[in-house]
Amino acid sequence: MKWIKGLFINFQFFTSIPIPVALPMDKSHLEKAIKTFPLLGIVQGGIYAFLFYAFLHWTPFSALTAALVLWLSSIILTGGIHLDGWMDASDAFFSYQDREKRLEIMKDPRTGAFGVLSVIVLLAMKFFLIYEITQMIHPSTYLYIALIPFFSKMVMGVLLLKVKAAKKEGLGTLFKNASNERTLIVYPVYIILLFAAAGIWWNQVLLGIIIFMIVSVFALLIVQRKIISWFGGLTGDVLGASVEGMELLLWMTLWFLHYFAMG
Repeated sequence: MKWIKGLFINFQFFTSIPIPVALPMDKSHLEKAIKTFPLLGIVQGGIYAFLFYAFLHWTPFSALTAALVLWLSSIILTGGIHLDGWMDASDAFFSYQDREKRLEIMKDPRTGAFGVLSVIVLLAMKFFLIYEITQMIHPSTYLYIALIPFFSKMVMGVLLLKVKAAKKEGLGTLFKNASNERTLIVYPVYIILLFAAAGIWWNQVLLGIIIFMIVSVFALLIVQRKIISWFGGLTGDVLGASVEGMELLLWMTLWFLHYFAMG
């Protein structure tokens, strides 16, 4: 039951899906929320893949429309929470100030020019990649789309636990304080189950899943160091920016897969 409540906590915090119940916010339930980050991702990805498939195959609309629906759903379903972090972190990073000043900039509710420009570039890149993929659609494409939030949320969980907090308050610190050294043990189990399922039902996608995992691990190792260097530690905004950046990187990976491995 705590696992279900933990997943529902994630829906309340990280999506626009209405969960009209009061959920406990004690450490035990928040830890279960961290453990179910990848499950949240696979639900989100499943919704994206379903909408994409539905508009491509069950409606008379064009591939451009399907790409637009998928692009918009990734914004609407998350409520823009990670995009907000991307803009705030971009404003702070491109200020070229010291760490303390960057943290102050992220607290400012106003959005600067760099935040606006960075989110335009991010969203434009994502739409370009999605539309290009519609032109090279493959039966396995929908599975990979479902796995993009799965891996990005897994990276989010690892960053949350492995990178020190830059401040003592905020959403990121709230979740971080609820974790312990055993919280992430379940993440390798998710990976094993994913490989087992792919091996049983669709072993042709194993290579793509391995590539997704390698890209995620390398990005994680780099981002871990850069977060400390640039911001002195993790904040909720930096965590949200990391999710958006990870998803864009995985969309780019899927784009390359369609060009060079799925033809």
